[in-house]
Amino acid sequence: MGKRIALLTSGGDCAGLNAVIRAVVRRAHHAYDFDVIGIRKGTHGLLARPVEIEELKPGHDDTALLRLGGTVLGTTNKGDPFAFPMPDGTLKDRSEEIVEGFRALDLDALIGVGGDGSLKILSRLALQGGIPFVGIPKTIDNDVARTERAVGYTTAVATATEALDRLQPTAASHDRLMVLELMGRDAGHIAIAAGVAGGADVVLIPEIDWTLQIVVRRVKDLRVAGRNFALIVAAEAARPSDVDGSAVEAAGGIGHWLGVELGRLTGAETRVTVLGHVQRGGVPNAEDRLLGSALGVHAVDLVAQGRTGRMVAWWNRDVVDVPLEEVVAVPSVVDPQGPVVRTARGLGICLGDTL
Repeated sequence: MGKRIALLTSGGDCAGLNAVIRAVVRRAHHAYDFDVIGIRKGTHGLLARPVEIEELKPGHDDTALLRLGGTVLGTTNKGDPFAFPMPDGTLKDRSEEIVEGFRALDLDALIGVGGDGSLKILSRLALQGGIPFVGIPKTIDNDVARTERAVGYTTAVATATEALDRLQPTAASHDRLMVLELMGRDAGHIAIAAGVAGGADVVLIPEIDWTLQIVVRRVKDLRVAGRNFALIVAAEAARPSDVDGSAVEAAGGIGHWLGVELGRLTGAETRVTVLGHVQRGGVPNAEDRLLGSALGVHAVDLVAQGRTGRMVAWWNRDVVDVPLEEVVAVPSVVDPQGPVVRTARGLGICLGDTL
């Protein structure tokens, strides 16, 4: 059929991206004889002159990619092309430069792997330039709409759960209160899932209003009951409703603020772990390898069928595709009445709103 398709990864990195790349290359070459052009450094590669590309040949479908973290194409989560920061401090709309870069490569379609923010930008660029585009969801935050899971999420949850597994014995050995801050810029999916899986006593997420006083009471109740330690998980975006948020920022984030305040109000010895980018790196687990492979294959099939302007997704144990305009409308956050939250409450985990 002779088609030339481009592939880029955009936004923050995560485990499973290389599984997506491998699947796209393998499906494109073996099923359709398509040429695949990799765009380096996300949309920044299309801004460069000459455009930064790498031809993705059958050798790029080696099984070693399945086990490799990060993305071999590189990525960026900086520089909105519609308001690109310039050296003189001004913002410039460079979106047309990206469209021109795409056209210069004589491409038939673009497959973009991104999170909530990246997919909004890529879909807007595609609309502006008339670019046939298919999106693939990836983000450890799992906040992309219309998919149950995004690539990278389950590995991040497994990493956070392992951190709790390692913190619990040392907490019990030293009579300590352990605070674990997890990523979650706008949503608490990682925190609530890892909190349940890792046996946390308190989980704090931005979707549920919580107060410091209730968390303090929970810690004190545990000590009265004879427990000599406690595990507290907080999503980075979680903020108490009874305290000025500026105090949290001044402390360096929710984890450090909780460590200081809980130590002061409970008298417990506290330790804080900010897991940070450890959640992004490392070897992808089997689920992310499978998900990335399934979504990559389906994305190429959509291009072959001429069905663009869509995002591939995982829904009800199946690979589906949905209109991009439905994806970028609103992010997918934790449902306060959903099954994971209900499970947490059923297990007696304090969410900071009630004991």
